[in-house]
Amino acid sequence: MKTGIATVSIAGDFATKLGAIAAAGFDGIEIFEQDFLASDLSPRAAGQMVRDHGLEVLLFQPFRDFEGLPAPLRARAFTRARRKFALMNELGTDLMLICSSVHPQALGGIDRAADDLAELGAIAAEYGVRVGYEALAWGRHVDDHRDAWEIVRRADHPHIGLILDSYHTLARGIDPESIRRIPGEKIFFVQLADAPAIRMDLLYLSRHFRSMPGEGDLDVPAFMRAVMATGYDGPLSLEVFNDQFRAGLPRLVALDGHRALINLMDGLRRAAPELSVDLPAMPAPAPVERVEFIEFVTSPGEAPRIEALLQSLGFRLTGQHVSKSVRRFQQNGVNILINTEQQGYAHAAFLSHGTCVSEIAVVVPDARQTFARGKALLAEPFGDGPNPGELDIPALRGVGGSLLRLLDDHSDLAHLWEVDFTPLAPADTGAGLMAVDHISQTMPFDEMLSWTQFYTAIFKGHKAPMVDVADPEGLVRSQAVKSGALRVTLNGAEARRTLATRFLADSFGAATQHIAFACEDIFATARILSDKGFAVLPIGANYYDDLDARYDLPAELLERLKAGHILFDQDEDGQFFQLYSRPFGDGLFIEIIQRTGRYDGYGAPNAPFRIAAQARLGTPVTIPKR
Repeated sequence: MKTGIATVSIAGDFATKLGAIAAAGFDGIEIFEQDFLASDLSPRAAGQMVRDHGLEVLLFQPFRDFEGLPAPLRARAFTRARRKFALMNELGTDLMLICSSVHPQALGGIDRAADDLAELGAIAAEYGVRVGYEALAWGRHVDDHRDAWEIVRRADHPHIGLILDSYHTLARGIDPESIRRIPGEKIFFVQLADAPAIRMDLLYLSRHFRSMPGEGDLDVPAFMRAVMATGYDGPLSLEVFNDQFRAGLPRLVALDGHRALINLMDGLRRAAPELSVDLPAMPAPAPVERVEFIEFVTSPGEAPRIEALLQSLGFRLTGQHVSKSVRRFQQNGVNILINTEQQGYAHAAFLSHGTCVSEIAVVVPDARQTFARGKALLAEPFGDGPNPGELDIPALRGVGGSLLRLLDDHSDLAHLWEVDFTPLAPADTGAGLMAVDHISQTMPFDEMLSWTQFYTAIFKGHKAPMVDVADPEGLVRSQAVKSGALRVTLNGAEARRTLATRFLADSFGAATQHIAFACEDIFATARILSDKGFAVLPIGANYYDDLDARYDLPAELLERLKAGHILFDQDEDGQFFQLYSRPFGDGLFIEIIQRTGRYDGYGAPNAPFRIAAQARLGTPVTIPKR
């Protein structure tokens, strides 16, 4: 099954678009007419450029406002069509998309539209091309694929078929099961797009907020199950209009799109094995069992400051890497590594970003299976091999160029600490930090959807609804992804002066901005941290006055929260307690949390107060990068 993407879906000039699409592994393109017209290339030269990139033109689109026009507009529409058929011959494509008319003078009537398409089919046959008819969700008379199919059926011409678009069907709430009644050979082309569940004009939603399959809220898998049930075996292509993507990096958007198609079809194969899915086999997604370690990279001169912070959090130095300048700090089930290597990937990460989180390691049921799935989903593998006698830990490139290491408990990878580290001292309970609760990663806003899909495609998990976090200097979009024991909050920075944006600028694009550790008794932990000299983020009294007004909390509890600078949230499922460090480095910070009951959020109502408290402290002391 061939894969394609519309040129309008990504940014750049025509050559840039083709380069990104080819590099992402697509078979072809839908050439959006405006992209061709803006290129200043002849049709023949444009077609040759496409083929030189190893691609083919799967579809020429869109041809607008054709059917149902009164004279003399009808004659002009046929003249335009002949011109476009000739252009298609030069481009080297045989399929054109006609979308249902929105012309104010267009006349309704299925038979009238069918007669127009039948006549057009005869002309298309002269040029050796085909025409696919698509129902726009906002079409003047035809806005439903069922009506579009009836028009195509009555036109009854071999050069006239149907084009289906998941957005136009699903955004209008049309049951995709009705597609199963359409003969697969009469479906000439299938376009895919997702979208968020927002109450909005369908045209405006389509033009600005479409997303790749799996990144929105539409049931694209159900749409595809119905399409595949017809016996359709033609191309699958992405037509995504999205302001983020048009402002984003073409290579990343194209890669994201191809990954979305692969993940969609892999999920379809698993959910409906009776359908024939032309896709190489890949391992199934699996949940993360735990976060095994987080690695900071820094300089030898600055390492003592980071290590002092860890010690104030109750961590103890328990190991030294057998061949590298990497020290292991441990507390219960939490492992933090401090890497001060002066060569290789770690040193390059430090030179690029300064002190930062360079690696995150997670335990999955089978590390090499998950690694294989990541590669099949176009994640970039990391190939910096180990020294002799050390473990070869699979790794994928993650957000901001960081590494996502993969471990398991059943292979040689289960012996990481025995093989790669010399023990120095046993761990103890420290301050009661038990595990990594979540990791917060910051990125440019236009990369958020891509990295959300990265996590949800590779691992078995789900995403929470996107929320707005109010920074005094603007909004930050945030979306949480959860896979088993792995929780990641992805924060999209757009406004120029927000804390998230400043972190990106100061760290030159480092990803992980803060780490949250879980404890069982935050008040006991806070007392221990205070004794160890942990620098807590001070929270203003106004917050606690408001807390008293919002919740019916016992006075004693409220006083303990205030004394410990602990933030609080609750919902119908449980309670949530938060304690933050002061910022360090280029804006990194630590969070300690306690969850009670089945509370599954992240204290979003408290984020504005935390950000304001951080802003009051001013810019953190920056750790030199060299």
